[in-house]
Amino acid sequence: MSTSFAIPANRSAMLLRRRIATYFVGGADEIPALVSALGGHLVHELSVDIKDGVRESSMVCAVLLAAEETEPLLDRLRGLTPVVSAELV
Repeated sequence: MSTSFAIPANRSAMLLRRRIATYFVGGADEIPALVSALGGHLVHELSVDIKDGVRESSMVCAVLLAAEETEPLLDRLRGLTPVVSAELV
């Protein structure tokens, strides 16, 4: 018995695990928008660090992305009003 897998035309055959760190202001209220910006991508890890009295919070995630999807995702995160920075780590 043989099994074959089809890769959708809009997805690259090579998905790589990318770790992204996003620093943002606004605390826990901003988490839904940040997670929503990751939509459509396979998220393997997600952690958020929010500390009382600290201006910036952080979200670190590991996402499976094709090479050409990395910059558009970072740009989408950076385009959110509360985001201070979003970078590969």
